[in-house]
Amino acid sequence: MKKIPIAMLGALLLPLSLLSQEVGTDPKNHDNWQVRIRGLAIAPDEDASIESIGGEVDISTAVIPELDFTYFFTEHWAAELILGTSKHDVEAIGTAAGNMDLGHVWLLPPTLTLQYHITGQKLRPYLGAGINYTLFYGSDEGPVADGVDYENSTGLALQLGVDYELGNHWFLNMDLKKIFLSTDATIDANTVLGATVGAEVDIDPLLVGIGLGYRF
Repeated sequence: MKKIPIAMLGALLLPLSLLSQEVGTDPKNHDNWQVRIRGLAIAPDEDASIESIGGEVDISTAVIPELDFTYFFTEHWAAELILGTSKHDVEAIGTAAGNMDLGHVWLLPPTLTLQYHITGQKLRPYLGAGINYTLFYGSDEGPVADGVDYENSTGLALQLGVDYELGNHWFLNMDLKKIFLSTDATIDANTVLGATVGAEVDIDPLLVGIGLGYRF
């Protein structure tokens, strides 16, 4: 199973630590809220350890609409909550029983990040880090298994993005997030294998978003 790259986490959090004195900035000179609608591509970087039959897992990329809300505590510091849900096809590949179509599953991954924004110009980059909680629901086991169950999971989220000011409170946005997400899956394969198979699955998706926002 893959480990969270601590060096990557440190590299993104260091600027936030160095700029922590900005928390005291006067909050009266900025708009407190912004809302964005983004088109979001969710690309899993999957890895798995499957009991008994071995093999790996393949999880499809999804493209979805996503809504997010950001609240600015100060001119530079903000918290963002993203909301969206995605459907992914799942397949166990290269197992002792061959490839197994495991149907699909829906993910609901609300993610909250603390951000530092560089302001005072049209192009405003930001860094963020926070927490993700993913709920798995609506799973369909596909034609092979009798059932597939996924455990809900909490993971780390890292973020890098930029806003481009259009005027009159509107702006364009590009955003990258890396979520370190793992789940324990239980595959009821009694009909085919005469057994129930457990698997530890790293999903670790990269989220790439482009959208339009409004600040107020």
